[in-house]
Amino acid sequence: MIYDISPTISDRTKVWPGDTPVSREVLCDMGLGDNLTLSTLRSTVHLGAHADAPSHYGAEAASIEAVDLARYVGDCRVVHVDVGRGERVSVEMVGSVKDVSRVLIATGTYPDSAVFNEDFAALAPELVDHLHGCGVELIGIDTPSVDLFSSTKLPAHRRFLANGMGILEGLVLGDVADGVYELIALPLKLAGFDASPVRAVLRTMD
Repeated sequence: MIYDISPTISDRTKVWPGDTPVSREVLCDMGLGDNLTLSTLRSTVHLGAHADAPSHYGAEAASIEAVDLARYVGDCRVVHVDVGRGERVSVEMVGSVKDVSRVLIATGTYPDSAVFNEDFAALAPELVDHLHGCGVELIGIDTPSVDLFSSTKLPAHRRFLANGMGILEGLVLGDVADGVYELIALPLKLAGFDASPVRAVLRTMD
C-alpha cells in the first residue's frame, strides 16, 4: 500500500510569509484551440513537501543537486507525538529509535496547507542530536520548518548541519499510523538551489 504524504499544490497553498507563492501561467490551452496545453510554474522551492538543502542554513554547504539521494529513499519510522502548538518536540516525546535510518514526526500542529498558522511545533535541537546518535540520517516533520516560526538563530537547523542529516518539511502524516515504512521522497536536481519540492510517499513493508 502507498500513502501519499505530500500536500496538494495549488493557488490556495500558503508559503512562508514573504516567500514566493505558487502561481501557474498557461501559455497554451487546448480548451482554447491550441494543439497542446503548456504551463509555467512560479514558486518558492520551499513548497509543500520539500527537502531543505544544507545551503539553506549553511553558508558554504551543499546545494540540493549535490545531496546524497540515498537518504531520501529507504526504511523510516513514523512517530505521532503529543506536542503543543508553538512548542518543540523533545527527546522524551519520541523516545529511542532503533533499526531505521529515517524518522518522520507527526505533530498535528499544521493541519491545513491552505492556512499558514504561525504556532506550529518544531524540533528541539537535543532531539536532532539524540536521533543522530540512534543512527538516523534524515528527519521529516509535518510543519513548514524544523524550527519555530519566531526562531532567528535556527538551533535545530544548526544541529542538522553539524550532524550531516537531511531535512524534510511540510509532510502530511495525519492518516498514517505509527510504524515502519519505506520512504521515497526524491528532490529535483536543481543546480545551486537551497531546497526542492518532493512527491513524498510511504510504502508499507509487507
